[in-house]
Amino acid sequence: MFPPVNEYRKRPVWPFVLMGSAILVVVLGAVGAFEYMVYRMSDPETTILVGLRVDGSRVSFKAPVCAGDTVRTVEVYDSDSEDLLWRARGPRTAEGRTGAVTLWAADDFRTAHPKAPPATLPKWLDVSVVYAGGDDGTGDVFEVRKVRAARVPAGKYWTREGPMTAAEIDARFSC
Repeated sequence: MFPPVNEYRKRPVWPFVLMGSAILVVVLGAVGAFEYMVYRMSDPETTILVGLRVDGSRVSFKAPVCAGDTVRTVEVYDSDSEDLLWRARGPRTAEGRTGAVTLWAADDFRTAHPKAPPATLPKWLDVSVVYAGGDDGTGDVFEVRKVRAARVPAGKYWTREGPMTAAEIDARFSC
């Protein structure tokens, strides 16, 4: 009839297995969603295409600019140490206002600090621009050795997608 009071009663296992499986699915889904988000945010293909050119001691940068827009600020960092190497505001040249700037060309800007480039360029150069009229901007990190080794033809910049002219870089930007 009834089992004795001190005897172990067998409970069904399936509710615990079902609950454990549901928790596992929820946890794996959350981890997967987080991984996907991190991947999409760090995917270089979703960044705006910019270019760099190194000719001896002259370093030139091109950021795309829509018609009617201008560049307000250019910043250059050593990507390894995160030290600010150069900051310039208010480009004076038409090229500078349209995103084609020569780094450490202090006379091409209203303000620029420091005026001289570092004795040697760092391994990784982080260059960015901020557009006038807001806080929007773009930039990229460049391996200086790789850009130098590319031997980009005159009038072109090194980009992640190969050598491009300033007009080609601008054309890739959706305004």
